[in-house]
Amino acid sequence: MKTTLKEIADVIRSKNAGPYELTFDIIFKTQEDFEAACAKKIINEEVMAGLYRIPVSDVINIIEFKPAKAIKATIVRPMASGELGETDVYGAQQHAPLVDLEVTL
Repeated sequence: MKTTLKEIADVIRSKNAGPYELTFDIIFKTQEDFEAACAKKIINEEVMAGLYRIPVSDVINIIEFKPAKAIKATIVRPMASGELGETDVYGAQQHAPLVDLEVTL
């Protein structure tokens, strides 16, 4: 089934994980969609690197957390929080590329 992440997730959000990292939470609507997403590794290092135009080595981790039907991904921030020229001090607006990500379950 081809869909977008926003169709199968209740929550897609981003936030700081310290001044040098961003973390993304994807909380799925159903256990079935969560399990399919995990099985197919729809959120992986290459996907995150491509969406955020960073090297794969800047993807710190991707964690599947079954009790919450969630996937958490953490990346190195392209600019430190509050650095001159940085436009999202809290990292709260960085999830947008994930919203329309097309996935196949």
